[in-house]
Amino acid sequence: MSWYKNILYNLPEVAPPTQRKLGFKEKFKWTLIMLVLFFVLGLIPLFGLGQNALQQFQILSIILGASFGSIISLGIGPLVTASIVLQLLNGSGLLKFDLTTHEGKRTFQGVQKLLSIFFVIFEGAIYVFMGGLAPPEALVGTPTFFTLELLLVFQLFLGGLLIMFMDEVVSKWGFGSGISLFIAAGVSQSVFIRALSPLPSPNNPEIMAGAIPALFQSLARGDPQTALLMFAGVLSTVLVFVIAVYAQSMKVEIPLSFGRIRGHGIRWPLSFIYTSNIPVILMSALIANIQLWAHLLQRWGYPVLGTFVGNTPATGFVAWIYYPDIVGKLIRGSLTFADIGHAVVYLLFLVAGAVVFSYFWVQTSGMDARSQAKQIMKSGLQIPGFRKDERVLERLLERYITPLTVMGAIVVGVLAALADLSGALTNGTGLLLTVMIIYRLYEDVAKQHMMDMNPMMRKFMGG
Repeated sequence: MSWYKNILYNLPEVAPPTQRKLGFKEKFKWTLIMLVLFFVLGLIPLFGLGQNALQQFQILSIILGASFGSIISLGIGPLVTASIVLQLLNGSGLLKFDLTTHEGKRTFQGVQKLLSIFFVIFEGAIYVFMGGLAPPEALVGTPTFFTLELLLVFQLFLGGLLIMFMDEVVSKWGFGSGISLFIAAGVSQSVFIRALSPLPSPNNPEIMAGAIPALFQSLARGDPQTALLMFAGVLSTVLVFVIAVYAQSMKVEIPLSFGRIRGHGIRWPLSFIYTSNIPVILMSALIANIQLWAHLLQRWGYPVLGTFVGNTPATGFVAWIYYPDIVGKLIRGSLTFADIGHAVVYLLFLVAGAVVFSYFWVQTSGMDARSQAKQIMKSGLQIPGFRKDERVLERLLERYITPLTVMGAIVVGVLAALADLSGALTNGTGLLLTVMIIYRLYEDVAKQHMMDMNPMMRKFMGG
């Protein structure tokens, strides 16, 4: 075994379960433990932190599953960045992994983990040394300042490793993946607060922070414009939820039969949104990272990606990939053609990125036509009326999988962009992600554990 494979195969990891299949209670227990631990870590502040210039980017922290100023300030950012880089390298042919073999999969996973560790260190250093998370200004120029900077980087490194291993625990011992779980947890918390909080709004202390209490408060005070804005936020949130669930439930079913048993067969389902929420997760993380880099570069005196006014992008590339508040401006009567053009550019950027990442994800995750054909053949299935040949099956599946990969990504990109532009209660992309994550989690749990869960839970799940 070559030296680099020896390193890749011996990186620390969470041991998989020894049982062939974990029960519902066991998976639920570990998922709940990781979720509670995620919220607890978000409450642990960084020791020695004085300046928290990232605190104003609350929306970005939701997408990244981060809590700026805490030990998990990096969130899932390094993990997703490593996945993006590796997919681009693999898709472009600069690195090639044979994911059809066990050794190829191990190498791919090892490289991805090594890249994740690298980006944990790299992003932690960037956050601290570029002033995003820094020691108190009073200590600038002293040896203590540099010591505290190193201590902050070390704490961020520990937090990044914890998130990486927590993601592995959820993936191997719980439901779904940790990345999806942490995004859904952050967005759900944000939606709950912004929908129902009775506390005064930090932007306007005269009204409540929650949209539903603020709606009735505005109507009672005779303020129809604020009431309409609150109602639009609630309505757009509900519409995103309904449309996302409907799109997730759409499937293309391919009839298959058992070659040796006549008259018996099944239908092989292919979801219309074939790659689910993965393209939007990757695009959201990419946009969030660009915005964070732009802000840090501006603080460093090199605004090459654009400038910010407060926490809102104002000029440059970063401004074009930030969504304008179309519905809010329409209600206030301040909507311009420039805003519409800006919205179109944002929508096209999100859709194009979703299509690219969707294609790369299919090629690297075993969802392509060749991998699916091999899986079907191993199951002893074939398509009625066609010769039992893997190549024939692959060509037939290619007719479905390629269009579904592209069309599903376009629909997800358009939904995410419209959710952002419509002024939902939280970041629209994050809201769409959460709906899709929860729906996919529901499907997986119902499919795998309907018979071994509590009868009351089974009834709640529709069993």
